[in-house]
Amino acid sequence: MDEDAREQGLLTALTTEHFVLQTSRSATISESVGRATIFMSMLSAALIGLGFVSTSGDLLRPYLGAVLPTLVITGLLTFARLVQNMVENEVDLQRIQRIRLWYHRRFAGDQDFFADALTQGGGMRAEWAAVGSRPGRWHMLLTAAALVGAVNALLLGLGVTLLTGLFGVSPGPAIAVGVAVALAAFAVQVAYITRASVSLNR
Repeated sequence: MDEDAREQGLLTALTTEHFVLQTSRSATISESVGRATIFMSMLSAALIGLGFVSTSGDLLRPYLGAVLPTLVITGLLTFARLVQNMVENEVDLQRIQRIRLWYHRRFAGDQDFFADALTQGGGMRAEWAAVGSRPGRWHMLLTAAALVGAVNALLLGLGVTLLTGLFGVSPGPAIAVGVAVALAAFAVQVAYITRASVSLNR
């Protein structure tokens, strides 16, 4: 195979790979939105149900005892999958940027087409620059996983508050314990997201 044929074959393969990776990113984002929507819809339905049973002391405790664990488990599973989706999306973006960098070096010449692939010498800053974002210390708080993580933390804090109250603790200390658990749960989930993202740069 001569050099021109090899070059054309490589260009075709990279163009196809670029399309496949972008399709994969679209599917990953759609899945993330779908999972987050399902979870938030379950939460909304649970709150509506809570409104119906809140006037009955006999129904309220069994309802919360059944619904809260269900929401927490579903939320944690949703959170875990959203983190996986985030990692998959960033991996696809990294691969797309490598292909765009090849386009720039091979074909752009003095033009600035695909030049953002050279930002900061590559790495995650270059990849996120391609989608108009700047990764920073608080960047992970803007993800769908962090949103679901915040809801999970609130549900865990609420559950602990209710359990503490059942053991005869007065409302003030029970709420304080619940707030502490909620903050700790959210911190753990954010740390999990950060660790998953940092592992991409190794």
